[in-house]
Amino acid sequence: MVRQRPRIVNGGGLAVMNSNQNVVFSVDGCGILGVKGELVLRDGEGAPLLFIRKKGGVVRALSAHNRWNSYLMDYEGPSKLVFSLKETKSRLLTKSAIKISTDAKENCKDWNFEVKGSFSERDCTINDRRGNVVAQVGLKEMMANKDFYHVVVQPGYDQAFVVGVIAILDNIHGESTRC
Repeated sequence: MVRQRPRIVNGGGLAVMNSNQNVVFSVDGCGILGVKGELVLRDGEGAPLLFIRKKGGVVRALSAHNRWNSYLMDYEGPSKLVFSLKETKSRLLTKSAIKISTDAKENCKDWNFEVKGSFSERDCTINDRRGNVVAQVGLKEMMANKDFYHVVVQPGYDQAFVVGVIAILDNIHGESTRC
């Protein structure tokens, strides 16, 4: 279960709970970091796992896509690139799938995963290259509020990766992780 934190509580972000209502992941938005376009994914104990940054600069400003990079966190800070997410800037192309690459090269054009459906409606899936569903985001029937939604991750897939993708989607759609 994912719960959005209001921006007035620790600057917003997300809390991800298991079926026993224990927090297993949290995402700090810009309120904690103070920087637009940067997120930190933490485990249930509060230790940082992933540092997520939206790429910027002149080349990015002229590009038709936004790129988000996610890095492993170690004791020295962000280290190894884990995945890159590419989303289109154009409102005309909003139906095109968001592509995710797990290649270690930042300029990689191939993708390994994609997001299909509507995150803003809490009705989307993360699929692998073969079309297999990796994770599904949806609303619980008893909840009419998009601040609480569920995510089902298939066995064998990294839950931190899925939560990192969801954190970026939350930010893209101007929700609790965005400044």
